[in-house]
Parts: sequence; C-alpha cells; structure tokens
Amino acid sequence: MKNLVFTVFVFSVVLTACSKKETAGFAAQEDVKVQYDTAAIDSFSNGAASMDVVRRIKMSSQKYQDSLKQAKILQDQEKKLKEELEKDNKKKLEEEKKKTDEGKQKASAASTQNENKNQ
Repeated sequence: MKNLVFTVFVFSVVLTACSKKETAGFAAQEDVKVQYDTAAIDSFSNGAASMDVVRRIKMSSQKYQDSLKQAKILQDQEKKLKEELEKDNKKKLEEEKKKTDEGKQKASAASTQNENKNQ
C-alpha cells in the first residue's frame, strides 16, 4: 500500500511537471514596431543617412527652392496690394475731410451772413 501511494504521488508530480504550460510573460508580449530615425532599412549599412541629413538634402533640391521663391513672390504681391489699399483709403479720408471742412466753412459763412442780415 505504501508503494502504491508513493507511485501515484510520483506519477502525479511527473505529469504536472511535464505538461505543456504557456508562459504568460513571453507569449503575451506583442511585437512592438520600433521607429528609427534613419532613411535606410539597416541603419548600419552603407548609405544610411539620418533624417536630418535627408531633410537638408530635400531642402536644397531645386523644387524646394522654386517653391520658396514662389512663396516670396506671393508675399511681395500681397504686401504691395495692402500698401495700395492703404494709400487709397488715406486719399479717400483726406477727400472726405476736405469736403466736410468745406461744408463747415460754407455753413459758418452762411450763418455769419444770416447774422449780419439780421442785425
């Protein structure tokens, strides 16, 4: 009887020890995609360039330089249009001031004439 209990105990220990168990830590990890700051697939290969160098190369390209020139031309045109509008507005304001001043002068002249006639 002792041998039977001992063998059952050893058999149950062997079964539990040899059973397939999934490790929660290793299998549960998700594949994380790491973002590198290099343009090449392998950052240690020949021709690998950092993103700063790639950006400088793109900025020195002819297409980029042309777009900068075009943007500057558009800004200059907008600036000229604003200046012209300001000049036109100033002229209109000056003309309105002259008209109102003339109107006031005429009104004051008429009122003085009316006062002279009344006396």
